[in-house]
Amino acid sequence: MEYGSGIGVLDKAVQVLRACASAPAALAQLCAETGLPRATTHRLAVGLEFHGLLSRDTSGRWGPGPLLAALAAGAPDPLVAAAAHVLPRLRDITGESVQVYRADGISRVCVAVAEPASGLRDSVPLGALLPMNAGSGAQVLMAWADPSALRAAAAKSSFSEQMLAEVRRRGWAQSVAEREPGVASVSAPVRDAIGVVIAAVSVSGPAERIAQKPGSTWAADLLAASEALTARL
Repeated sequence: MEYGSGIGVLDKAVQVLRACASAPAALAQLCAETGLPRATTHRLAVGLEFHGLLSRDTSGRWGPGPLLAALAAGAPDPLVAAAAHVLPRLRDITGESVQVYRADGISRVCVAVAEPASGLRDSVPLGALLPMNAGSGAQVLMAWADPSALRAAAAKSSFSEQMLAEVRRRGWAQSVAEREPGVASVSAPVRDAIGVVIAAVSVSGPAERIAQKPGSTWAADLLAASEALTARL
């Protein structure tokens, strides 16, 4: 473990939790992932299971337990909390509508918004589900999607792998009238603490005001906002 709290047993228990966070794991897998002795790993896993932090399936593999779900349900969303600090400044700099999108299967959901006080704007309601086949936000989420999610979304998308590779290379995406006639947007990835892309932050507005190459207008400010969001996460 790279960092420790100074409480050895707690750090080891967290190692066990992390080892089965993405998929159920047998005892041998937990030992391999954590590097802990078999007896120690088993003792910690059983203790975490007793408290509801882990649970076992019919094959005896450990996975996240019901208490973790209950705790997570009551926790604030760190992405939304970070957006509340960052989006207003991006809106004020650009004078346009700004949003944060998170992937939701083959769609994307708007989890945070900040709108200018007046003027013509591109209003995306909080909680709105938008397709993954159009718009700069969709390009960003697809460019860094895991292969299985990418294949599912690509079936209904016009984005080529060359286009998505270019998004990854330059670090942002732009679109004009892709999602909606007359609307242009620029988006950049938001990363978590270990560098995984978990969302897209976007600036959008009337194409005639943002111009036909919105990236040249707002990419630098957008990248600064994406870095600020990532830093808060």
